[in-house]
Amino acid sequence: MAKVAVIGEIIWDLFPDASFLGGAPLNFAVHSRRLGNEVMLVSAVGDDDLGREARARIVGMGLETDLVGVSRLETGTARVEIRPDGDTHFTIMRPAAYDDVELTDQHLRCLADWSPWDIYFGTLFASSESGHANLLRLFAAIPDARRFYDVNLRPGNDSPELVLDLLARANVVKLNESELRTLQRFTELPDDPEGFCRVGAKRFGWEAACLTFGARGCAVWVGEAYAEAPGVRITVADTVGAGDAFAAAFLHGLDCGWPAAKIAVFANRLGALVASRPGAIPDWRVEELGV
Repeated sequence: MAKVAVIGEIIWDLFPDASFLGGAPLNFAVHSRRLGNEVMLVSAVGDDDLGREARARIVGMGLETDLVGVSRLETGTARVEIRPDGDTHFTIMRPAAYDDVELTDQHLRCLADWSPWDIYFGTLFASSESGHANLLRLFAAIPDARRFYDVNLRPGNDSPELVLDLLARANVVKLNESELRTLQRFTELPDDPEGFCRVGAKRFGWEAACLTFGARGCAVWVGEAYAEAPGVRITVADTVGAGDAFAAAFLHGLDCGWPAAKIAVFANRLGALVASRPGAIPDWRVEELGV
């Protein structure tokens, strides 16, 4: 069982006809916990109905809220549009409570004493000055933890300078096909999956990387090993949260010391399972993954 510190946003995804609790870090945290890992979530919600509901649901999903603060700002929300081509478009409302995380020296000492194996982070949280500062303080407090950067670009919150900074601080990187095209333009890394991983690992010092291609599967780089796995055939309910589930499974495989090919198949299965059910954090059981 690994220990994973997760820092970032808690957001309600507001669909035209329903609302789902999410935010990539929270989604990742729940999926990682269901895989049997210990997880500590660092975030904040508002002193409002959505915040109180979020805290109750987070506890109900098996996570602690000791480091989920209560902010004067409103709980994070994002309006979600599923476009005819299947792409998902987010309109993120900011500033929000997760931009007001208070990570005290005592919190950092507690996290350091807990000694997590991994730190999970993304671009959105780090795109605010306070978020970036908190992230760097967390890195400094736990210098030996593996840093897992789930790129998750969101328009308006994804400057090339920030992304390059985070890529250089990461030990492990995960991104999707669209993000690969974006990063290629300003990193000048190769646009083929294996080349991106090999050259990126050499330039930035990554120990592992993965790229997701939706229904077409994924590519995984671990050490010097590269593997691809085809997609899992499913009926898609919505793709929100599928990448976060994939990320949780990918890091789980790394922590277990699995080879690249096994990690790719396992992560594909969990990502597909989540995409086959509505919402970013649908119910699922490990037994459904067939491993």
